[in-house]
Amino acid sequence: MHYFITFLLSIFIFNCEAKRIVILGDSLTEGYGVSKENSYPTILENKLKEKFPNLKIINAGTAGATTAIATSSLKWQLKNKPDMVLIALGANDGLRGIKVEATKKNLEKAIKLLQEKNVKVVLVGMKLPFNYGEEYRTSFEKMYSSLSKQYNTLYLPFLLKGVGGIKKYNISDGIHPNEEGHKIVAKTVYDFLINHLE
Repeated sequence: MHYFITFLLSIFIFNCEAKRIVILGDSLTEGYGVSKENSYPTILENKLKEKFPNLKIINAGTAGATTAIATSSLKWQLKNKPDMVLIALGANDGLRGIKVEATKKNLEKAIKLLQEKNVKVVLVGMKLPFNYGEEYRTSFEKMYSSLSKQYNTLYLPFLLKGVGGIKKYNISDGIHPNEEGHKIVAKTVYDFLINHLE
């Protein structure tokens, strides 16, 4: 009887362990232009806690970040022992016209590092404005789906779905989401993640 109770307690403790999710990103994730409380990672955490009370989201967004910092940042974030990492980088690479092959190599290194540590990976796709030229823009956007397929990661096609390019959901720079925009981004990520956290 004693062993059976211990077994049940161990199952209960396991199910109550905190789920840690790191969102590795740039100013979009950091929440540039809004308060921390109104950034999508915080909104997302609060919503997910309704179902996963012990869940913790670590906002690893850094303004100006490119994929070049992905691996070094992840080595630091791995100290938090995350169960899942969302890689939401690349927007700044694209806006700066960095060669797609260089961006791809950086993301590959990040994915491999996480998979070696048995951390679930979600690759988050980005899109570019139409004025960047069809060839570059298409190559950039296809890179994400190609990498996800190659390394068998989870894949969220576009972080800013329903927000990117829509004036009323962005601050005055037309690039970063406002409070309403962050709510939409949080819902996009929530709707995706809720099926992968059971």
